[in-house]
Amino acid sequence: MNITSESLATLASQLMTERKRQKLSREQAAAVCNVSTSFIRDAESNPARCSLGKLLLLMRGLGLSLQAEGWSDEPQATQAAAAEGSGPA
Repeated sequence: MNITSESLATLASQLMTERKRQKLSREQAAAVCNVSTSFIRDAESNPARCSLGKLLLLMRGLGLSLQAEGWSDEPQATQAAAAEGSGPA
């Protein structure tokens, strides 16, 4: 999913759907995911107001993941790309 303001409604729906699929109440999900019950409510209604870090806790706790495209978390790839641009002229 490409995260945009429009896709956040889809994220909220998917979070609620997954929680209910697992037959977890908001209280149970909060305990499993190490977040508050009010955070679960907010994430399922308006995730734009939630911090990314807590959204990731919730997603991981529910067994979901989030993928980011366009950068590498491998230091070697970053260093190699930088070296290519700084070679002799």
